[in-house]
Order: sequence, then C-alpha cells, then structure tokens
Amino acid sequence: MSEHPPTLYIDGAWRDARERARFDVHDPADGAVIGSMSDAGAADASAAIQAADAAQASWAATSIGERAALLRGLHAAVVASTEELAQLITAESGKPLAESRGEVGYGAQFLSWFADQATQLTHGAHYTDPAGRIRILTQRKPVGPALLITPWNFPLAMITRKLAPALAAGCTAVVKPAAQTPLTAVRLVELLVEQGVPAGVVNLLTSTRAREVSTAVFDSGAVRKVSFTGSTGVGSELLRACAARVVNSSMELGGNAPLIVFDDAGPDVVDEIMIAKLRNSGQSCIAANRILAQDAVAGDLVATMVERFSRLTVGDGRDPGVDVGPLIDDGAVRKVGALVDGAVAAGATIAYRAGAPTERGHFYPPTILVDVPAGCAIHREEIFGPVATVSRFDTERDAIALANDTEAGLAAYVFTADLDRALRVGSALDAGIVGVNRGFVSSAAAPFGGVKTSGLGREGGLHGLDEYLETQYLSLPVG
Repeated sequence: MSEHPPTLYIDGAWRDARERARFDVHDPADGAVIGSMSDAGAADASAAIQAADAAQASWAATSIGERAALLRGLHAAVVASTEELAQLITAESGKPLAESRGEVGYGAQFLSWFADQATQLTHGAHYTDPAGRIRILTQRKPVGPALLITPWNFPLAMITRKLAPALAAGCTAVVKPAAQTPLTAVRLVELLVEQGVPAGVVNLLTSTRAREVSTAVFDSGAVRKVSFTGSTGVGSELLRACAARVVNSSMELGGNAPLIVFDDAGPDVVDEIMIAKLRNSGQSCIAANRILAQDAVAGDLVATMVERFSRLTVGDGRDPGVDVGPLIDDGAVRKVGALVDGAVAAGATIAYRAGAPTERGHFYPPTILVDVPAGCAIHREEIFGPVATVSRFDTERDAIALANDTEAGLAAYVFTADLDRALRVGSALDAGIVGVNRGFVSSAAAPFGGVKTSGLGREGGLHGLDEYLETQYLSLPVG
C-alpha cells in the first residue's frame, strides 16, 4: 500500500489527483500533520460530476426500498464506528471528544431519518380540474446530480445532512468537504463503499482548490443541484454561478444569533447559554453571538456567567475534562482577537478573560464582554470563538429591535417563563430557527435553515427531502 493512499473517490474507485498534488491536514491543538490528502483540481472535478451524471438514471430508477436500505446500512456502520469517527473529528477539528461523539450520533440520525422519509416519494396526487376535463397526475422526481459542499466545523453531520436526502431522493452526488477536515469524509465514504453503493452514485473530492473545483463542476453542464454550508460571501458567489446556469440551490450561510434573556427566565438559563455559546468552542453558525439581557437581571446574569466561564478547562479535545478546544486555525484566532480588540477599543469592558492559552495550537481564551457599543463589528459579524457579549435592554419591543438589527437570520434564542411572550417574541424574530428556553436546537427531524442573508432552503425535517426533488405534472384526458 502507498505511504499516502489516494483520497479521491470517483466512479467507484479510489484515485489520486490527476496532477498528483497533495496537501497536509493539521491537528489544530498542536499543529501536527495528521494526514496527507489528494488535492483535486479541475480535471478531477470534471471526472467526478461526469461519473455522477452517468449514474443518475440508474440510481433514480433504483427502488425506494433499495435506496433506504443503503442508508440504513450506512447508519448501522456509522453507529458501530462511533469511537473511530469521533477520534477523527477531534483530531482534525479540535472539538472535545465528548462533543465529537455527540456529532456522530447526530450525523447518524440523518441517515435513518431520510431512509424513512424516502417513503413519501410514493405520495403523488391524482385529481381533476374544476371543469372536469383534465385528469391531473403529479409525481416527484430527483433533481439530478448534486454538488454538496460542506464546512469544517461539523465534518460528519454536515455531510450526512446533505447526502442522506440526496440519496433518498434518487440523486447522485459529488461531495466536496472542507480542506481543514477531510479525514472524516474519507472514512464516511469508505463505510458507504462497504455498503455496496453503486459506482458513480457518490463521488468524493478532497481539495484545497474549492473555486477551481466548483467552476469545473458548473462548466460541465451536468450539475443540477448545489447545496452549500459556509460563509455568506462564498454562498453569494455560488448563487451567482447557479443563476447563470439556472441550477437548483440550497444555501445554509452565516448567522448572528441573538439570545434574549427576560427578567423571568428560569434558573437554568446559564446552563443553556453555555451550550448555545460554547458548543464546538463557539464555532457554530447557530452559536449565540449576542446575549441580550433585560435590565433587572443583567448584572446577576453576567456574574453567574463569569463564575461558570472561570471553571472552563481549555485544551486538547482528546484530554479528559476539556470543555473548550482550539479554534480551527491561526486565521480564526486572529479574527476573534481582532473583534475583541476592536470592541474594547470602542469602549467595551472585559468582564472575564481566561488565562493565556498554550503556546502551541490555535487557542483563544474564553472571554466575556459587556457594555459593547452599538455598531461594533463584534455585533455585526459571527464571532466563531469562545467569546460572549452581553448587552442590556429595557422592554420587549427593545429586545426584538436589537435582535433583528442584523442582516443575518439563522437562529435566535428566547428565555422566559411566560409562554405567551415566548410565542409572541419568537414569531417576531427574523430567524429561521428559534430556541425557546433551550440552547440546543439541532435535530434531524427539524427543518434547519435561515432567512435574509443566512440562506435559502431547509435541511432536515419534513422539508429536507424536498430540496432534492422536482414535481412533474402529467395531464391526462378524462374518460
């Protein structure tokens, strides 16, 4: 076996890049090289989408039962490989091992959920028009070959959330994982191959050349669906490419989640804030980016948060008891630092900051900021790090106005003992997802997606399969 095996999976075979280019994957906790990957270019991308296109008709014709059985088999294999996959996730993304195990379980849910949801493909409609002259028959068909581009922060779950509905619907796929975290994707595809997935149905491109790869896929003319999770800037570029070719698209883009704490919030509110803010060290698109506390409870809330933050253990995610792991790379550390420094320079106060992080790895100390002036970049941009900002508000109307004062609209959180207020405020928030008295809102059974610049479409839930389907209408004569 080669010292560096190929990591591109195209048309049923593992291959190296046509140009023989490779790139290294680094452990964010210490910078060590943990893998060498084939670096796909335009020729590889063209081969992958052509393979997906060639396999599309046969996969669409495969019975729903067979497609569901493949997903159930992969679900069982993923669950059986939980520890192996969790170790990979932690090694390449840095998140604490307990969180990685949780991600494997969450990611596996999409495989079983969409195996079950595939049965809705049999639910067409048959009716006549009002005049009684036309018999209307509708049926649902797969969109076609899909390009699935996933981020680094959840390297397993973000693939299964896209790939499971694509396969269930009868779409073939080209999967392009993030360059920082491709190891988990390779192992997932290996498990899929072990389940007997037909050649060309799933293709994998590990690459540092995302723009080159996506351009080649678009230029092929074969792609009919693009699903992307990542930054709003990159999503906008992909949308322009989709528009030029009229390609179906789903975009899960950046967030700027407000978390509103009313004066009657329950005693467990800080427990939920810790989850909403610090999951994956704050590197989540639905992380609480702006904590808004009503005047009467703001002081006590900050004091309790300071006490809780002071108990956090920062370190290598593989070490027992670690709560906060490293950020993904040095660029992420610099960005978080610049946001904090900018807020402090504008007049914000550091209520708490952990000790200096280790000299090795990409760590940022857990930090709490208060009195952040309006207009600061830290309130406009995703922090993507273990930094909490707490601002005050007076009335319910003030809370809603502050929460909605952003171009993003992915997630929001509301904490109150008043159910009427929870429903009223939740409905008034410009967000695709609203957590009421809970900081963890992800579920394979729930629709995930945002409004405004946070994206288009929904993943998961009863709506997730629709993203990979078209409705065909057959017009038949009556009689």
